[in-house]
Amino acid sequence: MEKLKNFLKKKNVEISVKRYFIDALGAMAQGLFASLLIGTIIGTLGSQLGIEVLVTVGNYAKSAVGAAMAIAIGYALQAPPLVLFSLVAVGISANELGGAGGPLAVLIVAVLAAECGKVVSKETKIDIIVTPFVTIFTGVLLSLWWAPAIGNVASSLGNAIMWATEQQPLIMGILVSVIVGIALTLPISSAAICAALGLTGLAGGAAVAGCCAQMIGFAVLSFRENKWGGFFAQGIGTSMLQMGNIVKNPRIWIPAILTSAITGPLATCMFKLEMNGAAVSSGMGTCGLVGQIGIYTGWISEIAAGTRLEITSMDWLGLILICFILPGILTWVFGLFFRRIGWIMENDLKLDL
Repeated sequence: MEKLKNFLKKKNVEISVKRYFIDALGAMAQGLFASLLIGTIIGTLGSQLGIEVLVTVGNYAKSAVGAAMAIAIGYALQAPPLVLFSLVAVGISANELGGAGGPLAVLIVAVLAAECGKVVSKETKIDIIVTPFVTIFTGVLLSLWWAPAIGNVASSLGNAIMWATEQQPLIMGILVSVIVGIALTLPISSAAICAALGLTGLAGGAAVAGCCAQMIGFAVLSFRENKWGGFFAQGIGTSMLQMGNIVKNPRIWIPAILTSAITGPLATCMFKLEMNGAAVSSGMGTCGLVGQIGIYTGWISEIAAGTRLEITSMDWLGLILICFILPGILTWVFGLFFRRIGWIMENDLKLDL
């Protein structure tokens, strides 16, 4: 057993929750962003502005999603070059065979293929053949064997959440908003989770609400400590920056969580805010305004499909209130109360920027 541990250590194979469900999941979200998400944005700009070349560029970017996710995962696992490059085929096969749940299939299959590739890397004199062969063969074989089932499970779970949100928009609006918002601030990827589950529709709208409550909420709540630098770092960057402070004083998290419990059901019940763009956008919040762009691209797609006549003033009002105004006001009000009772003290939200 000791020899095996030493061998795995030498090969940089670290079997841990952090490596597989934090590092790999976070990297997968970046791969999604650098392919499907940015491709959708570019394609939408092209179609709206009538620039055909942008539509073409966007389509090519979106077609690279499987490979981009797998390479990003391999990078997070610190895979050597031959393993990393071989993951292209693995990602394409897992994403295609996984169907709607492709991202989750890519995560599981790419992790296993990368680790197998790392184990044999530089162990033979014909490494240039052995390492790519093992990585690709293992990955594609697992894709053929597991990806359809993994995709079906992820898709079924996502569909169940979306169905439940349609049936019980109040309760599910609260649950989805709070849970996805918390995931966004934790050192895991809410975007990857939403993508893996294919979370769109009303449930996607609730997810956006929860993420915005965390990002805009913390940006406003900590303004007195962090000023404009902290405001933009958290408001269009990530509320994950507060994780260190949350560990020291978990009560600073309560205002943003309470806010998400309010804005989530408002999104689902009052404004019927839906995310019908890329599912990954549901877990992005105001990061680079990706969540809002996703909602807008969904509107455009609905108009093109004939399921929506126009974008109404109520649509825009809901988007602005849920994503920007209410998160700021509500979190600020809750924050004043918690500061007054001593649960949040001066500099509890201070960032080292």
